[in-house]
Amino acid sequence: MDAALRALPPAPADSAPVRSEAALPAAPAGRGRAGRWLRLHRPQLRAALVGLVSLALFVAAWQVLTVNRVSFYVRFVNVPTPEAVLARAVIALRNPDFADHALMSCRRILFGFLLAGGLAVPLGLLMGRFRLLREIAFPICEVLRPIPAIAWVPMAIMLWPTNEGSVVFITFLGSFFPILINTLQGMAMVDPVLVRAARCLGAGEAALFREVYLPASLPQIFTGLTVGMGVAWVSLIAAEMISGQFGIGYFTWEAYALVQYPDIVLGMITIGVLGLASSFAIRLIGRLAMPWSAGR
Repeated sequence: MDAALRALPPAPADSAPVRSEAALPAAPAGRGRAGRWLRLHRPQLRAALVGLVSLALFVAAWQVLTVNRVSFYVRFVNVPTPEAVLARAVIALRNPDFADHALMSCRRILFGFLLAGGLAVPLGLLMGRFRLLREIAFPICEVLRPIPAIAWVPMAIMLWPTNEGSVVFITFLGSFFPILINTLQGMAMVDPVLVRAARCLGAGEAALFREVYLPASLPQIFTGLTVGMGVAWVSLIAAEMISGQFGIGYFTWEAYALVQYPDIVLGMITIGVLGLASSFAIRLIGRLAMPWSAGR
């Protein structure tokens, strides 16, 4: 056998030894996790990128129109530039009075919105379940719902002894009706097959509300909460401009009275940012309350 082995031709000089797969360098674990995260969140990242680009284009158009003092039907002569608003924002953020205005508006929104949601959601569920209650309360709601919040300001001043109470009341009215109508719509969309199945399994009225009506209505309820939050901010700013003494609405109106145009735009941007943050908070709570619809 030794002679046979010596008779075999030698291996080529340029052939490299074959390495096993275990000897190959493995890809970094961090790079794999990052790639997987990017693949999972690609739609959200794309949406965020498109949003940033659209905001940048909006600010660029604002800059061009204000720097050139464009006056073609719509006048941009007195509109401040983005640089002027940014400079004023830096000053305002260092001033505790501006933070007090923002916190006051947030507190009014919180009180009015929580009152509206705490009343409108149970009332909507009960009206959707019991026809007699719906026939009694729905006509009253339909008569009051088209009245704008601004029209309620004189009545609110007469009803409430303080400006704070009247502003919170107007905020409550602004968010109450969207929440109520969407809750009613959610109750109307409940599948009656689910109700009959629950009754066949021995569910009582309380169990029906807890296990069938409320979960099935939650998507419409959170839609109403989101819409109601937007209307609440509109109502609040209108009330603060007319009868308030503090808040972002009062800050914006005072800036107009004092001919401080950068402060007007700063107040408007602050209202938009606070409204966006509050709506995002409601959507986040909705995802936590409805994990089955998180992928929609």
